Amino acid sequence: MQCLLVFMLIVLLLLCFSICEAFECEFDAENHQFKVADTIRVDQSGKGDFKTVQKAIDSIPSNNKKWIRILISPGVFREKVTIPCDKPCIFLEGAGRLLTRIEWNSHMRTCDSATLTSFPDSIVAKGITFKNFYNIPLATIPNIKNTVKPALAASIYGDKSAFYNCAFFGLQDTLWDVQGRHYFKNCYIEGAIDFIFGSGQSIYESCEINLTIGKYAPQYPNGYITAQGRNSSDDPSGFVFKSCVFTGTGKTYLGRAYGAYSRVIIYKSVMTDIIVASGWDAWTYVHHEYAIKLSHFIHIYVYIYIGDQSRFLLRGPTLLGEIFEILFVG
Repeated sequence: MQCLLVFMLIVLLLLCFSICEAFECEFDAENHQFKVADTIRVDQSGKGDFKTVQKAIDSIPSNNKKWIRILISPGVFREKVTIPCDKPCIFLEGAGRLLTRIEWNSHMRTCDSATLTSFPDSIVAKGITFKNFYNIPLATIPNIKNTVKPALAASIYGDKSAFYNCAFFGLQDTLWDVQGRHYFKNCYIEGAIDFIFGSGQSIYESCEINLTIGKYAPQYPNGYITAQGRNSSDDPSGFVFKSCVFTGTGKTYLGRAYGAYSRVIIYKSVMTDIIVASGWDAWTYVHHEYAIKLSHFIHIYVYIYIGDQSRFLLRGPTLLGEIFEILFVG
């Protein structure tokens, strides 16, 4: 997360301006839908237009405003993929997240290590796994303790980006939800420490959030799922987890404060016993919990399944250790 502090300073300097120039993709007004203008096929065997995903992206003209689909065949693509600012309106479509996998092994600075880096607006991905496998296998070697370092599976900078049925694998800083409006539907996200972080204004719907600190880094007492970076009361950013499932091994906080106004909402979601009782960690804002609470630092509304489908518990832990619970029956 070294680059996140630098990025936040840049955002403050640029105020409301985006990192990339904003583009609007062509819209079929007559049929009220976006239409794919062209399809580029990627196949490692040579049966497509290109053998790598990056070559397919590079072939798209700069400042393109038509939706271009990159159809990726089954296979493990060992490459680092970057979508530059001037190439919006791309639809990456795999054969399914179990079949189409893009993997890389990098642990440089936060802003350099991602397997997928997406800068422009209007990017859609479906049915693809993005994985950074740096330092994950070490825990499986006897007598070797894993050294956890930032190693990102994806960095999403642009506005209006969406991911459907995708998977993100990493250990620390798996998914950098940098900024902008993002939507994740039916996705799988795995990690141990701060593995969903950033200042995005994002919805995670029907996703599985899987903790692996007990498996890959058991020397650490607990993990952290989120590190949300909202820094002012008028900042619209925040993470919403709707109808998600939180699973895994070891213990974890739901998140820790990476900004004075960090905001995470968990709604109608199911949790196992991996979550520590206090729920949240103030991190660098320790001893300022009352100020954080008064400024609506974190809102959490969690429906926890407790035995049968007619009984749910609405539970709201605060940074102050207070718990409110409402049991809904029937």
